[in-house]
Amino acid sequence: MGGPGCRALVHQAPSPLLVALHGWLLAGRLWTPLAAALAPRWELWSPDLPGFGQRPRPRGLQPNLASYGRWLAAAAQEQAGGRPIVLLGHSLGGSIALHAAPLLGEQLVGVIQIAAGGGVYQPRAFAQVRRGGALFLRWRPGWLAELPGSDPVRSPLLAERRAAQGLLACSTGPGAVRQLPQLTARLQVPSLWIAGERDQVMASRYVRHLAGYAPEHEFIELARAGHLPMGQMPEQLAAPIQQWLGQLPCSQLPCSQL
Repeated sequence: MGGPGCRALVHQAPSPLLVALHGWLLAGRLWTPLAAALAPRWELWSPDLPGFGQRPRPRGLQPNLASYGRWLAAAAQEQAGGRPIVLLGHSLGGSIALHAAPLLGEQLVGVIQIAAGGGVYQPRAFAQVRRGGALFLRWRPGWLAELPGSDPVRSPLLAERRAAQGLLACSTGPGAVRQLPQLTARLQVPSLWIAGERDQVMASRYVRHLAGYAPEHEFIELARAGHLPMGQMPEQLAAPIQQWLGQLPCSQLPCSQL
C-alpha cells in the first residue's frame, strides 16, 4: 500500500469529512462521544436534521426521505467544501443517507450504517410503530423540556410534529421499505454496516439483510451494544470504523493516513 504512486499523493488529497445523521426524534449531539473518539485523525460533522434538535425545518423541505436526502446532499457538500465525504447513518438517518448517496457523485467515498437495516415490509408491525409514534407526538409533555435536568430528553419532546410524523410514516410505508434494497444495491462506494448484538429496536439480522444488497460491503456485529452504541460505547464503535476508513482505496484518502 505504499508504492511510488501512493507516495506521490501525500499532502495532495484532503482527508474526508465524516457526515453523521441521527435517527428519529434525536439530534446531532448524539454523535459527540464518537466524534471525540475519532479525533483528531478523523473529522466528524453531525448536524441536526431540520425539524429536530435546534434546526428549524425550512418551508420547502417536505417531511419525507427523498426531500431530506436532497437536503443532506446539499448541506454535506457545502460543509465539506470540496473534500471527499463519508456518510454515517444511524437508524432512520441511514435511510436518509441512502437517498443522499447518489446525489454526491464522486465526492462520496464511503458509507457507514449503524443500526440501519430493513428492506422487509411487515404490515402489522409497521402499523403499530406508526400508531405508537403518532400517539407519543400528540401527547408528549413538551413542558418537561423546560425543567432542569431535562437535557437528555429535549429532542424527543421538542421535535417538530409534522417532520417527525411525516418521516416516520414515510420510512415505514411499503414503498419506502421496499426501496431500501434498491438504493443499497446502487451504492457505488464501499460500505460498512454495524449492528448491536443487544439492539432491541433494529435487530442484527435486519441490518445484515440490508447490507447483503450492497455490492462492496462489510458487516460487523458489535458485542454487548444496544441501539445507541455511539453514546453507550464510543471507543469500541470507533475501533472498527477507524480500521475500515484506513482500508479505503489509496486514491481516495491521503496516503499519510493509511
